[in-house]
Parts: sequence; structure tokens; C-alpha cells
Amino acid sequence: RNGIMNMKNEKWKNDFSLIDEDGNSFVDTQYTKAYLRHLFTAKEMLGGMIASLHNLSFYLWLVREARKHIIEGDFAEWKSMMVKKVTQRL
Repeated sequence: RNGIMNMKNEKWKNDFSLIDEDGNSFVDTQYTKAYLRHLFTAKEMLGGMIASLHNLSFYLWLVREARKHIIEGDFAEWKSMMVKKVTQRL
């Protein structure tokens, strides 16, 4: 929810925080960024599976939020804020 993460970046090597503490998916609160980076650099298939589960959960959340803001009538403002937030590189 905070931006794009390249899991092969060195900065995640010792980051033992959860993938997404506010995430809706099981994998968000069970695995760390360092572990996910390890899986990616080791070319373990589990890394892609965890990332896919996280990404699907994120997109479901994003669509639910978009719908909520359409109904509330403030979609344009929300969209502007979210585009800036989710397109930044972490």
C-alpha cells in the first residue's frame, strides 16, 4: 500500500519487518521482507507465490476502496492521492 518494492534490492536484506503490517493477506503478517528477498535471490518458487498472494490481496483491497470512494463521491481526490502513493519506489 506504500509503493513498489523491488525485492532484489540490498536494502531488504536485513529488514525483518513484516511484508505489510496493515495487509489483508495471511502472507503479509507471516513473512518478513528479508525472508522474501532471500527467496527471490535464491530463485525459490515460494517467493513468487508469496508475492502473488500479497499482490492479489492488495488489488482486491484497492478495488474495494475505489468502490467505497465512488459511492462516497470523493473518488477523484482519493485516486490522486493513491496514484502518488502506490507508484513511488520504496
